[in-house]
Amino acid sequence: MMAIDNEHKIKLICDKYIKYLFIASAFLMTLIIFSIIIFIGNQGLMTFKDVSVVEFFFSSKWDPMGGAFGAGSFIVGSIAVTLLAIIIGGPLGLAGAIFMAKIAPKWIREIMRPATDLYVAIPSVVYGYIGLTLLVPFFRNFFGVSTGFGVLVAGIILAIMILPTVISISEDALRAVPKPLEEASLALGATRWQTIWKVLLPAAMPGVLTSIILAMARAIGETMAVQMVIGNTPLLLKGFFSPTSALTSNIVVEMGNTPFGSTWGNSLFLMALVLLLISLVMILGIKKIGARRGF
Repeated sequence: MMAIDNEHKIKLICDKYIKYLFIASAFLMTLIIFSIIIFIGNQGLMTFKDVSVVEFFFSSKWDPMGGAFGAGSFIVGSIAVTLLAIIIGGPLGLAGAIFMAKIAPKWIREIMRPATDLYVAIPSVVYGYIGLTLLVPFFRNFFGVSTGFGVLVAGIILAIMILPTVISISEDALRAVPKPLEEASLALGATRWQTIWKVLLPAAMPGVLTSIILAMARAIGETMAVQMVIGNTPLLLKGFFSPTSALTSNIVVEMGNTPFGSTWGNSLFLMALVLLLISLVMILGIKKIGARRGF
């Protein structure tokens, strides 16, 4: 009896310390995240000592050597590429998830799931190289444009890169829907497609929205692939095939060449802060849409 009591006390003590360990880990992660945000924000906001808010956000003239720090073209480029990637990759990924979860035979699913996971292991520079050598020449010749670089190619490449995220998480969400819901719908006379569209998808929508949010975070933070196909030109976006640039590309290209604490360097930190805020706004927007629809 004493041995059982001692064992129970040891378990209680272990549970107590494990609980404190989890709390400490969560606190540490939160502290690190807020420290990064505060550091980036502090450095970035120092830009406005020498650059006006209107110039930074609404001007597309970027010439640090000449004292021009307009980041409007980079902001528009980042938003456009991210939205294109979600518009193209979101529906394709969801369709793939539905096929793998509810339509594909078991042997096809056993092939497709590892193949989908393999996409994650491919370096982004490989995607960028494929876009540079295949998509850019194809669009240049097919549409008769001058270069072929632009947000369309970047959006397509990013859409391909986010497919594994959307497919994997959405498939798991669809599989997590209770089987009786599907069986009840079919028993009431609904077709398979009606069941998928009106029963399974609404029930799995929280997981689907999570996949879209994670995919969007991957897309807006991608650097190398976008840098290789977007054109890297500080010009305001005029069309799908007009070379432009994105926040991530410009930060990577110029961060190593700028002295810390200079207006040029601070403006790059401000770009990083803007990138963070854009991600936050998009995530909150998707969650708001989901909440309005009752997901």
